Amino acid sequence: MKKVVGIGSPIIDEIAFVDDSFIKRIGSKGGMKLISESELNSIKKDLDYGLTRLPGGSSGNTIFALSKLGTPTSFIGKVGSCDSGSFYRKSLLDSGGDSKSLKVGLNKNGSCISLVTPDGERTMRTYLGASTELSENELRDSDFNHCDHLHIEGFMIQNRSVLDRSIQLAKKHNCTISFDLASFEIVFQSKDQLHSILNDSVDIVLANEHEASAFTGYSLTESEKSVNFLNKLCPIAIVKLGSRGSIISSKQKIYRIDAIPAKHVVDTTGAGDFWAAGFLHGILSGKTIEESAYIASQLGSMVIQNHGGTLTDNQWKEIHLILKTKFVANE
Repeated sequence: MKKVVGIGSPIIDEIAFVDDSFIKRIGSKGGMKLISESELNSIKKDLDYGLTRLPGGSSGNTIFALSKLGTPTSFIGKVGSCDSGSFYRKSLLDSGGDSKSLKVGLNKNGSCISLVTPDGERTMRTYLGASTELSENELRDSDFNHCDHLHIEGFMIQNRSVLDRSIQLAKKHNCTISFDLASFEIVFQSKDQLHSILNDSVDIVLANEHEASAFTGYSLTESEKSVNFLNKLCPIAIVKLGSRGSIISSKQKIYRIDAIPAKHVVDTTGAGDFWAAGFLHGILSGKTIEESAYIASQLGSMVIQNHGGTLTDNQWKEIHLILKTKFVANE
């Protein structure tokens, strides 16, 4: 099977379930904002709720899910020289991933407080910590040996030298590249840079409808125009529409993919990242766009039924049974 290397911030997700009044006290609802360590500690101090700790980060979530699907993976990022950094490394190994490309920094490990309201929406506040210490000089050819695909999270635009070096090494090793826009705030801040990167280097671009709208200028009701715009830059363009499914464009052909309804929505954390994992697992193993999107939709539906970006062991067993029944039996 083709091996996927991810690059991004190896963040620890700390999840708390709060009411809307708590969100109003710290700012606007939804999205992700970067904060300092002191601001992170201040939010934690104000929480009257327990925190659930999980390995996270946009690209990290995708790599963890790919590992669980059986795709060979590795991850490039900088963890802290602390308990949280060790926890992240162990979690990657336990999922089946290769941790040799993780670097160790001086600061504490990055952390994201994911505040989940009763409607399942999450508001994220992120302290990047040691992940910001990663430099282009630390990236090695060995990080890309035997790899076939590089998956990049949009937050890497804030470390442009590392992003450019990772793309350079990926191309040197004949890797295809996927890029998840990750955050509409990031898109607003870096639209011109992102346009150039997508056009010059990216094979698969993934966005949710808010990120796609921010990038293309089309409204939320014009997702087909957005996905066509993105497809002019990248061979495969994907706009995820949440409960309304997804819309994909390849060679200017539109694919409309239905969502798989969730039994109940607990937390949307990681939904887009798991969707990306399902799609990459499919497309890199030779499946069609529709088949790959079906796997993606299964993962997206299951992950929102849990706390945080993770599946239970029973859910992973169910996913593997679904894939075996739908695909292996028909081969």
